[in-house]
Amino acid sequence: MEINLKIILASTRPGRKGPAIAEWIYELAAKRNEFKTELIDLEEVNLPFLDEPKHPRYKDYTKEHTRRWSKIIDAADAFIFVTPEYNHGYPASLKNALDFLFLEWNYKPAGFVSYGGVAGGTRSVQQLKQVITAQKMMPVTEAVHIPFFSKLIDDKGRFVPEEGFDTSAGVMLDELAKWAETLRQLRE
Repeated sequence: MEINLKIILASTRPGRKGPAIAEWIYELAAKRNEFKTELIDLEEVNLPFLDEPKHPRYKDYTKEHTRRWSKIIDAADAFIFVTPEYNHGYPASLKNALDFLFLEWNYKPAGFVSYGGVAGGTRSVQQLKQVITAQKMMPVTEAVHIPFFSKLIDDKGRFVPEEGFDTSAGVMLDELAKWAETLRQLRE
């Protein structure tokens, strides 16, 4: 059965480099037969700061933007979060997008492609894992962490991965596929 994989680009900062990295992981995932892959840019989703009056656990949304976001996330079987590291954490745009919903995230695996300076976004991912496990997602151990990412963006704005990044991404995608099939049973 095909796995609906949503790749979520977290950065909304002007001048951001995340789209190049998100496009790279999207292209790798889209080549694989087990995934139906969609790239979601939180800048385009453009959620306001959390504005729903009821707890998302009730799934009783009053805003059209929340209903649209709910439908997108509900359709997913697995996620990859493409996230920078800002001040040892992940962007507020991603926290906001996560907090809008609850049930839609449950029992789905999540992988991570992080980027930053010397730590390659690892501190961002560590914080993010705490949040997504509270939303009953399963973070896979395998991830891609990209240190000094700006050196890997060419003059045309494309991400040019170093040796090993494609392999790491492939291992992460393998794990996402395994977990997505297993967790589908919990959702049915």
